[in-house]
Amino acid sequence: MSGLRSRNRLCSAVAVALLLSACGDDAGRTTGSFFNPQEIPLETYSAEQIYERGEFELNRARPDEAAFYFAEIERLYPYSDWARRALIMQAFAYHKDTDYPNSRSAAQRFIDFYPDDDDAAYAQYLLALSYYDQIDEVGRDQGLTFQALQSLREVIERYPDSEYARASILKFDLAFDHLAGKEMEIGRYYLRRNHYTAAINRFRVVVEDFQTTSHTPEALHRLVEAYLSLGLTEEAQTAGAILGYNYRSTDWYEDSYALLTGQGLTLEAAGDGWLAQIYRQTVKGQWL
Repeated sequence: MSGLRSRNRLCSAVAVALLLSACGDDAGRTTGSFFNPQEIPLETYSAEQIYERGEFELNRARPDEAAFYFAEIERLYPYSDWARRALIMQAFAYHKDTDYPNSRSAAQRFIDFYPDDDDAAYAQYLLALSYYDQIDEVGRDQGLTFQALQSLREVIERYPDSEYARASILKFDLAFDHLAGKEMEIGRYYLRRNHYTAAINRFRVVVEDFQTTSHTPEALHRLVEAYLSLGLTEEAQTAGAILGYNYRSTDWYEDSYALLTGQGLTLEAAGDGWLAQIYRQTVKGQWL
């Protein structure tokens, strides 16, 4: 069953809900059989009945219960087609419950067992989401962000024609921007405390490694500030020159222009430091 059909079943479980609602919260009726695992062993039900119970639990916003039933299919009917279907739904249910380690584990098993299945792309995407959705929770520890980027790249490269590749490209860019934002956050911290060398190291990472992100103009301006504070005017001028060439319409350029001209300096490349090399490469096209 394709990923689209799986999620359509998930979203259209109204029929299952109607069958089960008459039996209360803890019991339901599927395929003509009274389903009450509290009274009758789960082993007595078919894989399809247990699967429908899992869908029902998802429909009433109980993903932890849904994951339990989908996992039971994998345990009781390990080599059946229902086990394959249940495994991808198990990964989805765990993710819905924000149980990211178990979601990741189920998704990885699906990829390992069914690499050529139509749902393999979705499984890889869920695995990537299990990292991506935690990015804002990890403070300055960026390990999960790097893992998210790696997993999103897997989706993009292995399944380039899938709908998940398009979504992964967007999330990849956002995660990449997030990494640059964290470098900026730490760099600003050091700059406010006059730890200029440490601040420069952070802003340099943004300019060299994250130059395609939205943080590059500010990083260049902060380099102007930091280098001027250290009396390194050539480096400050060069940072301003790059900023003026690539980001002249930004407020960061205007601020750097005011800082430099206020000290009688021009915004032009000077010296032979790392910024001068970037200037030659990006502005002059001189790569050697």
